[in-house]
Amino acid sequence: MSQRVYLFTRFERFWHWAQALLVLVLLFSGFAIRSVHDLLPFGPAVRLHETAAWLLIGLWVFAIFWHFTTGQWRQYIPTLERIGAVVRFYAYGIFVGDPHPYRQTPQRKHNPLQRLAYLGVKLVINPLVWVTGLAYLFWEPLRELAPAWLGLEQVAGLHVLGAFLMLAFVIIHVYLTTTGHTPLAHIKAMISGWETLHDDEVIEPRPRKG
Repeated sequence: MSQRVYLFTRFERFWHWAQALLVLVLLFSGFAIRSVHDLLPFGPAVRLHETAAWLLIGLWVFAIFWHFTTGQWRQYIPTLERIGAVVRFYAYGIFVGDPHPYRQTPQRKHNPLQRLAYLGVKLVINPLVWVTGLAYLFWEPLRELAPAWLGLEQVAGLHVLGAFLMLAFVIIHVYLTTTGHTPLAHIKAMISGWETLHDDEVIEPRPRKG
């Protein structure tokens, strides 16, 4: 038997896919600016990069407002509960057919490992990308405020570091979306909002009394 659960709201799905598209555009145009590929000329790459960056900033501001007004920010509070079991599952259990040790619910959509990963993105990767990107864009008026050791070249280097960290996250994230009961199960859930939970998934432990 299986159970269908409505996990992802319309806004969450819109935010997810819009953010994914803009991040990919930023990576593509950013690597063009750095001459990693020549699929896009320098001038159009810069304009595309800046446009996508401002759109993503606007999306994030609206998403932050939505998360705090709806209380969905609680989904990202880190926890170490059952994290050992989740790590063992991804390191070994997934390859031998073990059931996932975490059961999603509308109140707890992300397992402990996901929460830590998303926290790292929000507290490390995103700030690194945006602070360095905006500093690079507005370097002239900020030059006098920067410490002596920090120049435009260092700002650009840190921005590229953030881009590679984001690329690594995207690759890992895409891989993990294929680890459901079918390779496309999690992707379909993020399109429709409905996730199918199977009986072999472990029920979450009951809250401790006292």
